[in-house]
Amino acid sequence: MKIKDIMTREVCLVEPEQTICDAAKRMADLDIGLLPVGENDRLVGMISDRDIALRAIAAGKGAETKIRDVMTRDVRYCYEDHDVEDVAQNMAEQQLRRLPVLDRGKRLVGIVSLADLVMDRDAGLSGATLRGVSQPGGHHCQSARAA
Repeated sequence: MKIKDIMTREVCLVEPEQTICDAAKRMADLDIGLLPVGENDRLVGMISDRDIALRAIAAGKGAETKIRDVMTRDVRYCYEDHDVEDVAQNMAEQQLRRLPVLDRGKRLVGIVSLADLVMDRDAGLSGATLRGVSQPGGHHCQSARAA
């Protein structure tokens, strides 16, 4: 099965020049903790509630801080034609709860999350992924490459 078969297609984007207040309001409205940041039809970063808390608020930056100033720029992603099993294994190894999904033109077409994997018919796969993502310890960050 391919990622395009299980991913969430409806993705809300924010732009780098919007404020962290805009991002936080959008997250609250949608009850989510992560938003892709897009510019000119391309994924340029991700912003999470944790980015806002640690890189902005804890650093003394105000609500009008631009998303560009605190977003994660080097983003891990997968392609829509990748196999679910391969992506799930990579998510577990890298301890990622969600990944943006790109087409081969590198345009954002969706997001795949642990919830998408859990909803997939192969419960063993999602259980293994969940255990991998939930391992404590270590330093974890996203880097720019396909997962």
